[in-house]
Amino acid sequence: MESILLYGFPLGSSMGLVAALEWLGKPYRLCRVDMLEEMRVPSYARINARHETPVLITAEGHVLTETMAIAAWLEARDPERRISFDPLSREADRMHQLMAFLNTGFTAAFSPLWFAMEMKSPDPAMQSALRTWGRERVIERHDKLEQMIEGSTFLVGDRPTLADAAFIGVARWLEFHKVADKERWPKMATLRQRLEADPAVIYASDLEKGGTNRGNGARAGDVELAKVIERFGR
Repeated sequence: MESILLYGFPLGSSMGLVAALEWLGKPYRLCRVDMLEEMRVPSYARINARHETPVLITAEGHVLTETMAIAAWLEARDPERRISFDPLSREADRMHQLMAFLNTGFTAAFSPLWFAMEMKSPDPAMQSALRTWGRERVIERHDKLEQMIEGSTFLVGDRPTLADAAFIGVARWLEFHKVADKERWPKMATLRQRLEADPAVIYASDLEKGGTNRGNGARAGDVELAKVIERFGR
């Protein structure tokens, strides 16, 4: 059995993992999950009790959650080092460092903005405070990442890796929440332009929107969420 990645839409951070699977080039399947509807129903807790994406169903049928855990699973199955590096290399250390920053402070900085948007009972004063706080945090985290980016073509070296996958799914939230112009951070803007022109990212973005891009052929098919829950749910 091929592994199955459950990825969320709209604008899920997991879009980058779909691109990473294309870069890896090994057979996989996908399950597209509506984060505003399907992910919130009680039965989804059988796959992830926290009602979040991404989720990976491994080839052995084990359920794996959390972006960093899924990235580590992919890295361990990348002997050709298409999306990672020798684990004892400086490049691997650098990739892990960037991924940790992206998956914690960088992503979490957007949380107040999501909370303000998704609040079930509108509270204008609280929403305004959350948006102000969120914008400040997002700008501060972008400033930090801009400083961390070196002179390589991608985040680590001359090819996209798991670090770029962790970045690209979240980076577009800047425009969605209307925080600031992306050109405010020149190195990040250049990186985004390069990644957004990458065929795997174009493919992942198209699928997220419900498109039919076939990618490079590594995707072996799609699985309905109900069937994933029925077969692999606890």
